[in-house]
Amino acid sequence: GVRLVESGGGSANSGGSLRLSCAVDGAARDAECVGWFRQAPGKEREGLSAIYRGGGVPIVADSVEGRFLISQAIDRRTVYLQMNSLTSEDAGTYYCAAGECSLRSDAMVYWGKGTLVAISS
Repeated sequence: GVRLVESGGGSANSGGSLRLSCAVDGAARDAECVGWFRQAPGKEREGLSAIYRGGGVPIVADSVEGRFLISQAIDRRTVYLQMNSLTSEDAGTYYCAAGECSLRSDAMVYWGKGTLVAISS
């Protein structure tokens, strides 16, 4: 299986930036991509961006296009989410997940426990 551990959450000012990290331990045939998802209170989990572990053009949701950037370390053991121009709409729990190359939650097989992001105006 694949173990995922998120870090880097916390509080940021509106308009500010945060970088989340996802430590990826292991590999599996059903985990060719790693993605970032977000869930705000009272809302459904939303796929933000995903990257193929073998490299290539990432998938990015329209809602964060141009503000959020996914990347991975050369050793492919860490996946990052650089978040810029943050707004109150970006607050929530951010999850790292591994599975198919998709922004659908049901396409993901392995999940981290999440890291909380709060935005202050």
